[in-house]
Amino acid sequence: MDKKDVFDDEKASKSSRQDSSAEVVLSRGGAVAIAKTSGLNNWSKESFILYFCCFTSFLCACAIGYDGTLMTAINIMPFYQAKFNSGTVGKTTGLIFSIYNIGSLVGPWFAGPIADRWGRRASMFCGALTICLGSAVISSSNTRDQLLAGRFILGFGTAFMTSGAPSYIAEIPPVHWRGRMTAFYSLGWFGGSIPAAAICLGSQNIQSDISWRLPLVLQCVPSVFVLFVVFFLPETPRWLLANGREEEAKAFLVRFHGNNDPHNPLVLAEWKEMKESIIQDGSDKRAWDYSEIFKTRNARYRIMLALIMGVFGQFSGNGLGYFNTQIFNVIGYTVHEQFLLNLGNSIVSAIGALIGVLLADRMPRRPVLVWGTFGCAVFLALNGGLSARWAQMPVEMENLAVGRGAAASYFIFYFIYSFTYTPLQGLYPVEVLTTTTRAKGMSLYGVVAGLFSFINLYATPIALEKIQYRYVFIFVGWDIIEAVVWYFTAVETCGRSLEELEEIFDDPYPVKKSEELRKAALSLTFEA
Repeated sequence: MDKKDVFDDEKASKSSRQDSSAEVVLSRGGAVAIAKTSGLNNWSKESFILYFCCFTSFLCACAIGYDGTLMTAINIMPFYQAKFNSGTVGKTTGLIFSIYNIGSLVGPWFAGPIADRWGRRASMFCGALTICLGSAVISSSNTRDQLLAGRFILGFGTAFMTSGAPSYIAEIPPVHWRGRMTAFYSLGWFGGSIPAAAICLGSQNIQSDISWRLPLVLQCVPSVFVLFVVFFLPETPRWLLANGREEEAKAFLVRFHGNNDPHNPLVLAEWKEMKESIIQDGSDKRAWDYSEIFKTRNARYRIMLALIMGVFGQFSGNGLGYFNTQIFNVIGYTVHEQFLLNLGNSIVSAIGALIGVLLADRMPRRPVLVWGTFGCAVFLALNGGLSARWAQMPVEMENLAVGRGAAASYFIFYFIYSFTYTPLQGLYPVEVLTTTTRAKGMSLYGVVAGLFSFINLYATPIALEKIQYRYVFIFVGWDIIEAVVWYFTAVETCGRSLEELEEIFDDPYPVKKSEELRKAALSLTFEA
């Protein structure tokens, strides 16, 4: 039988019965329930291709995460300071760090249209190519202007990664894998930051400019891999359908979600939902048309949640991580200890993020965002209080337990932040956006995230110079505000297909509706 025939309900009564069953289950918020009964083989060739797609997206996040720890360590290397005389804190350091985010503010305006016009893979390819160029420029720098240019190019390239990669990995897997796979993309931040911290720990002892040039050269390694493999991967079925390539979209679903069975209930249910929700003449076909993101109440609520995540994900105190060494210096640790603690903090944070990733397909989003953000406020307050106590001690009466307590509370803050935000930064925005608005919505998300990251990176070294440890108390108060905002606005997306969320956002009270459907889905699961 020709594959396309099975998508016509009149062709087989079996298909009709399965489709009807799928519709009932999905309408009650139980998308995961039908996915689990679809018989998808986790060890098939097709499943391993999906895993490789996930790994490639993960590498895109590695390219971003590498920079997050890289400049933290390079900033205190003597040969780097001798070359650029930037200082470890202050305005010059703020400019060098934050120019990266100027690039990430410009890039999304090009990344979104490319992801819509030529596909999610094209956006990742462009980002990887740009990051390789930026790495070449910055690692060969001999002047501050060249260093700034390289940082700008790197930031510009990451905008393509943050637009293409999360959209790609959210649209590729079946619904019951989406949480872990998309969250695993975000875990790539640590796949970059931990090697960066380790490389800098080793290279700091090199008595030449190689000490800082080598880590900058290695920044392009994940992007080189992406360049060579991305176009060998399948394009997402939702992008294919949105661009009129129905047969390819059907073939993808049958092969990768249905064990090559065209009558698989998950395939039939997904196809029905995709056909009903994806617009083939939407604004994603017009490069600079962003109207669909804002023209309905449904759309405005969706983009609001995505942009809130863009703000809170960058401005919850995590920007302090770019200046870990200065923070550890304030509480009495030596330069070598600062390098070790910088690496240790990355590892502890990665453990928190990994736990969040492993639970992503089962863990409800709302309580994690509310209570996780509140927990961030608590441990930042402890860090600030203990740092204040340390600063007030005379040198001859310094209590090491106080400094260690400040460091421990800082580690716990990052553990909680990583558990809460690292998986959901890449997952939640792509869940709440529709197929036709996802690439451009993620571009706007990138602009907002880049803007607040810029504020972090430019203001933090100045604040640390002027008010030192007191700076953390700003984020204590802000994190409490964030927790309240999440309580009143966050919609529960766990356990539902991307298309199924339409019912929730069409409701006058999306938060209440999402909780009702979550309880219905849990009831259905237990009854089964």
